[in-house]
Amino acid sequence: MTIGDRTVDFSKSPDKLVPAVVQDAVTAKVLMVGYMNEESLQKTLDTKLVTFFSRSRKTLWTKGETSGNVLNLRDIKVDCDGDTLLVQAVPAGPVCHTGDDTCFAEVNDPKEHEGVEFLSYLESVIQDRKKHPANGSYTNHLFDKGINKIAQKVGEEAVELVIEAKDDNKDLFLGEAADLMYHYLVLLAEKGYTLEEMLAVLQSRHSR
Repeated sequence: MTIGDRTVDFSKSPDKLVPAVVQDAVTAKVLMVGYMNEESLQKTLDTKLVTFFSRSRKTLWTKGETSGNVLNLRDIKVDCDGDTLLVQAVPAGPVCHTGDDTCFAEVNDPKEHEGVEFLSYLESVIQDRKKHPANGSYTNHLFDKGINKIAQKVGEEAVELVIEAKDDNKDLFLGEAADLMYHYLVLLAEKGYTLEEMLAVLQSRHSR
């Protein structure tokens, strides 16, 4: 089976299985490790729900089929030797059967991201919403409205920030600044650009 430009070589293992490392597509946290055969990999690709082969029960199992904490597939990459998979997914809840966020007893929480790192995390969430819409999402509501509405919202938030800048209410000012930043990130995503590209422009202008 070929994924991208690389072939998955199931023949290296006597039981025709390859390890699949599952990574949160948004936070980049490693969630768990399972095993896939060709059938479970194909089912994962077809259903967009991460499915493994249980070595103990000798059958396919879709992660979260009982608990509801499924892994929504975003991408699969094959390593250089063709015998290991990197599965990028968005979890619908705790991944481990113990109730932990990951099978390595780690916390997979946006609150772990601080400062500029959280800004990159937020950008990843917005970009994921664009590619994989979620019902009831305000971000998807904006994307559905299109570029004109998104640009209008950025303008409105900028004006509100300017108005608050004339007063001395810190909370209101920072709230409007946060609103502007969020809508700006949505506009970047709608245009197909990234923070990294914008920062590269700033860096090219910078001089000591």
